[in-house]
Amino acid sequence: MIELAAGFLPLTDCAILVAAKELGFAEEQGIALKLVKENSWANVRDRLAVEQFEIAHSLAPMPIAANLGLTPLPTKLIAPMALGLGGNAITVSKAVYHAMVAKGDHDAQDAAGAGALLAEVVAARALSGKRRLQFGVVHPFSAHNFELHYWLAASGIAPDRDVDIVVLPPSLLPDALAAGQIDGFCAGEPWNTLAVKAAVGKIATVKSAIWASSPEKVLAVNALWADENREALHALLRALHGASLWCSATENLAALAQLLSSSRYIDRPVDSILPGLNGRLLGARSTDTPAPFFDTFARAATFPWQSHALWFYSQMVRWRQVEHRAANVETARTSFRPDIYRAALAASGAAVPSANSKVEGALKTTTAVGVSAQSLFLGPDGFFDGAIFDPDEIDTYIAGQTARPK
Repeated sequence: MIELAAGFLPLTDCAILVAAKELGFAEEQGIALKLVKENSWANVRDRLAVEQFEIAHSLAPMPIAANLGLTPLPTKLIAPMALGLGGNAITVSKAVYHAMVAKGDHDAQDAAGAGALLAEVVAARALSGKRRLQFGVVHPFSAHNFELHYWLAASGIAPDRDVDIVVLPPSLLPDALAAGQIDGFCAGEPWNTLAVKAAVGKIATVKSAIWASSPEKVLAVNALWADENREALHALLRALHGASLWCSATENLAALAQLLSSSRYIDRPVDSILPGLNGRLLGARSTDTPAPFFDTFARAATFPWQSHALWFYSQMVRWRQVEHRAANVETARTSFRPDIYRAALAASGAAVPSANSKVEGALKTTTAVGVSAQSLFLGPDGFFDGAIFDPDEIDTYIAGQTARPK
């Protein structure tokens, strides 16, 4: 039995790791999986760097940032698997929400409409001399931060000029909202639902409306350990893939929510966790039509697309976290390892995309794609503003983005 320690944060998207441990998928592959709960992504990052963890539930951009030398302790990480699509949302205070609704109709599934209403609120505050709104995110190198920046900028709100953005651990964000320290936040579930249940916030829009079929968390793996323990890594990926199949089944969602509610994991009531799994978000207008909010398997949700890695890199450049160079593009691209994912699942008959990258925003509807086995469907995968990201044209894409205002 191979013993592996994995760090995680109490979020709905740790589901695959929890299911792998609790339901025996890891044990069946000869893996004794120890899950260690952390409160901040900085702790996970640092414990990976000092080799207290071989693997971790990780923010998708974190391995890219580490490999670009943007972390305090030098370390090399790879992401051979994603842990799901979607799963976060942007929640605002009740005061901000009511100010938005006063200016027009609102639907959380309409990211463009929500952004336009927020832009009106921000402009009105500036004219009246009120302080800038302040939003919380969970880490500078997070999908949350980049998607919040993208949504704000595309809605005509200049991040860091028209609004402020600060970093807090996910579990503190609802309390910070309740205390008036922030006016909104972008975080994974169940923290949006918990803010709504506590009557301190309302969901303004969701990640899946900003960028459909977009990545959220990945399995971060110490690159040296991966090189020296390839068979163990393959066994782990097979276990996690099996767990993802179980997690994706609608009939298992209630049981999954029960597992996650344990004090060992999220430590919150089942009814606070289930909305993030079934898409019936509290406060959403159409609760009878679940939104594609968090996917653990459908639409190749666990495949580590290199186009996802490159889009995150493009945002690092846009917001001046790193310089744009050809070597940095290659570092970002190879931080995600679809080759390892394919090799691990080669004998399983699993449907695996045959390409490493795709044009993000090109699939307007659910589409059948070429795979290594059986049929697979992808999409839709568009950005809310209609933009297209072609990873083969990354120089043009970066050049065409609006630089962060000073």
